Amino acid sequence: MACVSSRYPLGGVMNDNTHRWRTIDIVIASVIAVTFGVIFWAWNTVWSVTESAFAFFPPAQAILYGIWLMPAVLAGLIIRKPGASLYTEVVAAIISALLGSKWGGAVIVQGLCQGLGAELAFAALRYRSWKLPAALLAGALTGLSAAIYDFFVWNSEYALGDYRIPYAAFTVVSSVIIAGLGSWVLVRALAPTGVLDRFGAGRERALI
Repeated sequence: MACVSSRYPLGGVMNDNTHRWRTIDIVIASVIAVTFGVIFWAWNTVWSVTESAFAFFPPAQAILYGIWLMPAVLAGLIIRKPGASLYTEVVAAIISALLGSKWGGAVIVQGLCQGLGAELAFAALRYRSWKLPAALLAGALTGLSAAIYDFFVWNSEYALGDYRIPYAAFTVVSSVIIAGLGSWVLVRALAPTGVLDRFGAGRERALI
């Protein structure tokens, strides 16, 4: 039996107008973006220092890729508004570039492509589904968009079967696991703490 507070409408989740951004939405999306912008900057170093560890099969290094895609999925699951994934991924990329990304300003365009992938996933679900399958789909599509970008921009000079296709496959797998599943687990872990109570992701814990 559901136990729902009287301040919630039918279904247990307050309607905060799915398509209209509130101030708190902008603030939290920006906090996520800045936080991950710093993480991106640090992860750039991790990527560089682990290259030798993947010398046996260089494309396998893309299994680390998912960290760069996580804010797009995480913000989508928390904010639940059109544009959240795109905004957060792009701002995170901008912060990374400003902090000194080894790839320079090109990461901003890359962030735009990556954010679009997750955005398309949530849009395909009409911004109504936020369960694990939705998170995994968002992870898969943002990984796919990242893989396509790298396929033609960064990896165009590499052999197709020996590098580009395996690299793309590892990118998508990494995104599904780290960005998709990882973001869903993080939201589930944060919800009981009350920090997400201003969002649908937090208010759902009122349902038993």
